[in-house]
Amino acid sequence: MAEDPSGTTDGGSPFPGQRYELGETGERVFTCLSLGLVVFDRSLDIIHHNPAAEFLVAGFRSIAEALQSGTLDSRYQNWRQALASVIDRGREQRFDQVIRHDSEQGERLLDLLCIPLSSEGGGEISGGILVIEDVTAVVGMEKRLAVSERMAAVGNLAARVAHELNNPLDGILRYINLALRAGEIGKPEKITEYLTQARGGLLRMTEIVRELVAFSRSTATAFDDAGINTVVEEAVKVMSDKAVAAGVSIVCTLSEDMPAVRGTSLFQVFCNLIKNAIDAMPEGGTLTIATQVVNGEAVIRFEDSGIGLPEEMDKIFEPFFTTKPPGKGTGLGLPICKDIVEKYNGKITPQRRPEGGSAFTVRLPLESCAAMRPGVGSGVTRSRFSRARKETKT
Repeated sequence: MAEDPSGTTDGGSPFPGQRYELGETGERVFTCLSLGLVVFDRSLDIIHHNPAAEFLVAGFRSIAEALQSGTLDSRYQNWRQALASVIDRGREQRFDQVIRHDSEQGERLLDLLCIPLSSEGGGEISGGILVIEDVTAVVGMEKRLAVSERMAAVGNLAARVAHELNNPLDGILRYINLALRAGEIGKPEKITEYLTQARGGLLRMTEIVRELVAFSRSTATAFDDAGINTVVEEAVKVMSDKAVAAGVSIVCTLSEDMPAVRGTSLFQVFCNLIKNAIDAMPEGGTLTIATQVVNGEAVIRFEDSGIGLPEEMDKIFEPFFTTKPPGKGTGLGLPICKDIVEKYNGKITPQRRPEGGSAFTVRLPLESCAAMRPGVGSGVTRSRFSRARKETKT
């Protein structure tokens, strides 16, 4: 394929009957750009490219063949169809972080943008432009930064773990020493009391370690590809005895069009949020759970009429931060919830209710959810809960 040094292409021009001229300034810009640019026609034959795209297209007539030859990414296996689709639909399309093997530099990560190309008058689309950005170095730097941040977080977490375990450990040692002392001075009735206190400290340490394991794994596979409404109601079932004991009524308003979720660790999230809401209503109250689909997101909202959120609301997702009395909570429940929700590319946000109490909203993108299987309902079960009221909205 011959290229006119002036930037004019002949024969293979995307605009038949016209000369495609960049001009001197345009040609300089085209040549000096660090981004690779490839112009191709409707047949996907390469018409023109700048030096930054040479590594990709050298030795190839077709841009589809050039991409196909070195692409290792299983997501992009039919480049001819993908590029032709851009031309046919007349809409640009991005292909992010395409893994491509380069014989000289090994694997590269490329961000590609394919733009349909039409005549100046906005007529028929006669080809396209492929914009190529090598993001290998950027992604590598982001990964190294993420590792550094993760190591710093691990160090901070380790310090907090040591502090949390040290308190009950000090108590255990003190009570064991008292028990030994009681045996020496002939007060056997005190030994049982001291060992019981030491046992309580050990149970506290066991609880902390168990929740740390849950925090590191963030998994609870109680269901496999279950409707969100089903997961909500199963969580309510599990927590219903605790709600009854606390005098808390649970009202579920569930939308019929909720999707399913794979996994699903959300059962642990919902149980934690229900438990926290019940703990926030020691004198009884109402917990309202609502589900709906809004703007491409599955939204699950938990509202309680309890004591509300602490002043340090921005700290509630930090490990070991808790407003509960000593021995009543580890401060790992909400960090675990946040970690699980983010694994679904979702968000969990707290809010103070004007009328008192608090609200936690879980938002999950629909693309992170699973479509309901044929034969599976909306996820609304027919179970009844003690002191719970359920409404279904369509």
